[in-house]
Amino acid sequence: MARPRIKDVARHAGVSEKTVSNVINDYAHVSDRTRQVVREAIEHLGYRVNLAGRHLRKGRTGIIALVVPELDIPYFAELARHVIREAEERSLTVLIHQSGADRAHELAALAGFGSTFVDGIILSPLALTADDLRDRTGFPPTVLLGELLEEGADHVAIDNEGAAREATRHLIGLGRRTILAVGGRDDSGLGTAEARTRGYRAALAEAGIAYDPASLLPVDSFRMPDGAQAVARALEEGARPDALLCLNDQLALGALRALHERGVSVPEDVAVIGFDDVEGGRFSVPTLSTVAPDKAAVAKVAVQLLQHRIEEATAPDGAVPGVQAQDRIVAHRLVLRESTEGHARR
Repeated sequence: MARPRIKDVARHAGVSEKTVSNVINDYAHVSDRTRQVVREAIEHLGYRVNLAGRHLRKGRTGIIALVVPELDIPYFAELARHVIREAEERSLTVLIHQSGADRAHELAALAGFGSTFVDGIILSPLALTADDLRDRTGFPPTVLLGELLEEGADHVAIDNEGAAREATRHLIGLGRRTILAVGGRDDSGLGTAEARTRGYRAALAEAGIAYDPASLLPVDSFRMPDGAQAVARALEEGARPDALLCLNDQLALGALRALHERGVSVPEDVAVIGFDDVEGGRFSVPTLSTVAPDKAAVAKVAVQLLQHRIEEATAPDGAVPGVQAQDRIVAHRLVLRESTEGHARR
């Protein structure tokens, strides 16, 4: 049986093809009665909108790319789910690409993978520099996630510095004074870890706690084994923390394991807090306190910004008003669970 076409819907509903198109595109000037008749005809015939044709007529493919460092990091997997859901509501398909935090891969993504099959890109860069982002002439529309590396780029993030300051203040408010930052880095850089380290140091300074560079526990990557190894190494070298600020939940979950294996009680001896509010932290023992970014909001704002840039890039001159690059900060909240609560020191 041939696939029903728009003219079949029009004939069945007793209206013009233009009226059917107006209903499909949800134009406001169609009467409720006509809209109902057309929708009933669409349902009866099993008509499906040819989204590919619609996009191509506008000079688009209807495909956007989400580029993240590692898909098996739960934060990025959860974020991808939200981006896909948000894109589907706009009849967009999402291509997911893993960059491995490799500069060459991130540059290839920024350039649209050397092809025209994606209309735009949502990119979470870890290896790119401000110079890489400065001239994007001829590149597809792009929205950046994470820390802002270059002014003039559309960008969505949480206030990582403020969130880390808030989390560290909470630990200090529990009476903790020897707080190690697992995954902490020299805070002069532009990345997310550097921003969170700045927030950690700011909270220490506010409380009059001297900063010791040895309180930063470096890691090779932000995974559970790295968190476990960093904490185990610090304890073996004589560190006696009473709290850990972990720069993501994977590091925090690894830290919990290292503390458990050495008979260190959480939170009685050491309070632990992470970042990202991934699902695993809600089921760990003890459950993990964390900074929870509004991942759904990050996805929503990023897709909205990207869609506008795509429309702007493919519309006739002046048809879609241009706007300045948007630097959008979305909400976060501190989620307090068993790994910090119930044993405040005064």
